[in-house]
Amino acid sequence: MSGFEINFDGLVGPTHHYAGLSFGNVASTKNRNNTSNPRLAAKQGLMKMKALADLGLKQGVFAPQERPHVPTLRRLGFTGSDIDVIAQAMRTAPALLSSLSSASSMWTANSCTVSPSADSADGRVHFTAANLNNKFHRSIEHHTTTRILQAMFNNDVYFAHHEALPEAALFGDEGAANHNRLGGGYDRAGIQVFVYGQQQLGGKVAPQKFPARQTREASEAVARLHRLDEKRTAFIQQNPDVIDKGVFHNDVIAVSNQQVLFHHQQAFLNQADALNEIRQKMAGIEQEFISIEVPENRVSVEDAVSTYLFNSQILTRTDGGMSIVVPEESRQNQAVWSYLNDMIQMGTPIDDIKVFDLRESMRNGGGPACLRLRVAVNDAELAAVNPNLFMNDDLFKTLNQWVDQHYRDELSQDDLADPNLLIESRTALDELTKILALGSVYHFQR
Repeated sequence: MSGFEINFDGLVGPTHHYAGLSFGNVASTKNRNNTSNPRLAAKQGLMKMKALADLGLKQGVFAPQERPHVPTLRRLGFTGSDIDVIAQAMRTAPALLSSLSSASSMWTANSCTVSPSADSADGRVHFTAANLNNKFHRSIEHHTTTRILQAMFNNDVYFAHHEALPEAALFGDEGAANHNRLGGGYDRAGIQVFVYGQQQLGGKVAPQKFPARQTREASEAVARLHRLDEKRTAFIQQNPDVIDKGVFHNDVIAVSNQQVLFHHQQAFLNQADALNEIRQKMAGIEQEFISIEVPENRVSVEDAVSTYLFNSQILTRTDGGMSIVVPEESRQNQAVWSYLNDMIQMGTPIDDIKVFDLRESMRNGGGPACLRLRVAVNDAELAAVNPNLFMNDDLFKTLNQWVDQHYRDELSQDDLADPNLLIESRTALDELTKILALGSVYHFQR
């Protein structure tokens, strides 16, 4: 195997709480107003990062964002000191304060779309921050996301950074959660598969109950920015019927790694044609395409959504085999667990199952794949990445101590107005930027 895939997992922020903000995300809305445990959420994420690093995989940390986001509250008319602004918001618009306190940046699969240098005409790794304009609490993320990405990948020779697309429905962009890459070695040319929920201009099919967050127009714009070859790029539409069943992103119904696409029988519109297009384009780079299609009669869409079976990670181990990383909820569902165990006996590259307890993040609407951003690099690019981000024994110990010092073990909606929470969060993030050598990426540091 050539090249490397780095998984950057989002570190859960200190204001992690259950606000049920994401209409169309069944798990998110189901747990609205429950009491959260930010400390446990962060530690569960760190445990997964450390376990994958211990397997010899390249595992990095993606920093959370500043919350509550006082600058946005000021844009909306709240005045006075930062503490006054938060108090006013809680008194007159508590739901708004909750939105602007969301720790949703933990879902780094939505942070941006990444195209490796092997696929880009200028030979650089390209990053485009996602505008996430379908949800207010997420639409404010991309400015800080861009700054954090620039601090992580701070070398113009190897990395190109793009601002988010225009913040309009026409260009709704949800990042890597609707993007797959298929191929062989991570530093070799691959096929980039953009999955969209709706075509705004001239499209004829769209979901009726829940919104289609990713547009074809956005996907095409990202492909242009990243200077991709159209012969190695595919745009396929997600099945609108499964969006209406709670499949708000493609990574809730499909996941890829190298030549493997693991997906549900109902994942895509006109699925046979979509898979055939991918197969033909894979042949153009002399790579076999392996489609693992899960039948509806084995795992229903509803079970896939409730267990986040497809919001899993497929990882190539150092021995060349592949492991699938699933949340504990997948093991607790008889149909899903039965299928997974049958699958690893099918002779596909996936021959191992790893289960992680991520219930704190699962209850907020995201599983293993939501928490991570994949970046494929070659040797020179790997050496140019900020080295302080990579998980190892020392960083694991340091970040656990950091969490213990700064995070609460209970957080409710009412706690968001506590002035100490703002101070605790900013103190924590200021220290984190030093641990990860990110520089001043947050508003309050300026």
